[in-house]
Amino acid sequence: MHDPETVLHYLDTLLEESNFTKAARALYISQPYLTQTIKRLEEKLGIKLINRTVPFTLTEAGTIYYKYLESSVASKRKLHSQLIKYENPKLEVIRISVLESLGCFLIPAILPDFLKSHPNIKVQLSEVSPRTSENLLLAEEVDCYLGQTPKALSKGIKPYINGNEKYYIVIPANSKFYQAGKFILEPDAFDLKTLLQQPFLLSNGSSAIRHQVDGLFQKYKIKPNIILESQNILTTTGLAINGMGLTISSASILKRYKETPLNLLPISPDLLSIDYFIAVKQGRTLTPGIQDLITAFMTSNLSPEIK
Repeated sequence: MHDPETVLHYLDTLLEESNFTKAARALYISQPYLTQTIKRLEEKLGIKLINRTVPFTLTEAGTIYYKYLESSVASKRKLHSQLIKYENPKLEVIRISVLESLGCFLIPAILPDFLKSHPNIKVQLSEVSPRTSENLLLAEEVDCYLGQTPKALSKGIKPYINGNEKYYIVIPANSKFYQAGKFILEPDAFDLKTLLQQPFLLSNGSSAIRHQVDGLFQKYKIKPNIILESQNILTTTGLAINGMGLTISSASILKRYKETPLNLLPISPDLLSIDYFIAVKQGRTLTPGIQDLITAFMTSNLSPEIK
């Protein structure tokens, strides 16, 4: 019988195509082979996995089996990640946790050159929330935590700080405040208090930036009109750019939208600013590889700008 990853891939493709012939073509296998594989699996398990009416769906039993496959695949990958340093004793594994929205900037800025100069090091990434990253670090389930806002870190975590970035209010093209033909506005183009009273999309309370954003609203004595919250600042940025409301986002995210019709109003660093850090557990002995990674972080240019 096929391994769980293969079966998951077969099921995903069948659910997407809702047709055995099309699914087999997408999988580069024959239709009779795919049909027989699913049939034998159903006979072995004694259940029906897929409802064959279009669109294909998992049966209740099929859903349970699908979740079992996902769990099996995750366990296999976790086991592999734990054993890899024993399979190759000369290989050092560094486990890093990072917020997804930060990872798309910080990781590419640091890791390529670092790994090129350290071929004996393998990095394992976990993209999770700040609170989860702290818990993983304190439990020594990761070695380093890449994040922002070091002042908010829990006791027992030692940050190394380098770099910061600007934040902007994102004004979409359908807003009454939008100024055609401009991208970055002058800081005094609008009264900040007026903009902060508009409908906003914001990251939720578990994010580091949200605490500072809440402080910004409090400074101007404004109760925010929040129309949607998300765990991911990439989501709120995308929704704002598509006209759902205003949002507050960072230079590292917004610089990719230079050709998009929108306005960015700079927020003074005195009001809102983010510092980057790489953190380790206080008192933990650092391997030479981790020490070199910290050095790479501290010597990198981590202050993104929109030009």
